[in-house]
Order: sequence, then structure tokens, then C-alpha cells
Amino acid sequence: MSPLLIAGIAIVLIGVFVVAIFNKLTKLRIMVKEGWSGIATFLQQRTDLIPNLVETVKGYALHESKTLTEVVKWRNRAVAASSAGEQMEASAGLNRALVDFFALAEQYPDLKANSNFLSLQSDLKDIEGKLNQSRRYYNGTVRDYNQAISIFPNNLIAGLFNFSEEPFFQEEPGAAANPKVSFS
Repeated sequence: MSPLLIAGIAIVLIGVFVVAIFNKLTKLRIMVKEGWSGIATFLQQRTDLIPNLVETVKGYALHESKTLTEVVKWRNRAVAASSAGEQMEASAGLNRALVDFFALAEQYPDLKANSNFLSLQSDLKDIEGKLNQSRRYYNGTVRDYNQAISIFPNNLIAGLFNFSEEPFFQEEPGAAANPKVSFS
């Protein structure tokens, strides 16, 4: 075999190898975007549900405007978020505000018996469950993608074509801590 033929075969093999890695990384990046899309869908459903919950509670707890204002503020930030990082921050704030919101609702027995409130609360619980599943799927795809762009020789191709790490959907700070329960 001539040296020119061997060099040609080597170049073709290297080209096939680069294309295969590029295609694998592209597929994983698309899966991360799909995972984020699932989270965004459930976050949108949750933010669409919040105004109905707030309106239902307003009639019972007019003097509790600070809690209601926090829920609306974080809901509006979630709607206005333009990046995954902003959406994650708004989601964490909304989660904290909703905890306070439902603690407030516990103080009003008539509200807890209101069928509209109970239905909205059930819908929100369902959405939260689906949102948690979506977060797990997203974090799994991010893990696979980040691992793929970090290992050799994929990291060479990833650097060449500007593949960069994606952020995990982080749990809220303090989420692992036991909640404080007080009956006083």
C-alpha cells in the first residue's frame, strides 16, 4: 500500500470518528433541551393555576396581603424568566411562597372546605408531581450530556464545536432540612 493511500484512509477514519462523536453529543444536547421543555411546560401550568388560587383565597384572607403578594411576585418572575437559571430561581421562590400560602390557607376552615380551592389544590399537587418527574428526567439527561462532553476524546470534539456543560435543576437551599413544626 502506498503511503498516500494509508494517509487517505487514516483521514477518512478520523473524519468518521469526529462525525460520530459530534452526532452523539448533538443528540444528548437535544435530549437536555427536551428535558427542559418538559419542566417548562409544567412550570407554565403551575403559573397559570396560581392566579385562580390567589383569587379564591383573597375572599377569605383579605388582611393576609403579604403572603398573597409574594405568591404573585414569584409567579410573575416565573412568567418573565428568559433563561433556565432565571426559571430555576423563580421556581424556588414560588415554591417557598406556596408553602406560606398553604400554611395561610390552613387558618381558614371555610376555605379548606371550599370545593373550588380543593380542586385547585389537587390540580397543583398533580402538577407538582409531574414537575418533579420532569426535573428528574432533565437532571438525568444533563448528567449524561455533561459526562459525554467531559470524557476523552469527546472533550476534544466538544471543545472544538463549543459544546458546554448544562446546569442541573437544583433543589432549593434548605430543602433537605427537616421543617420546623410548632403548635404554639
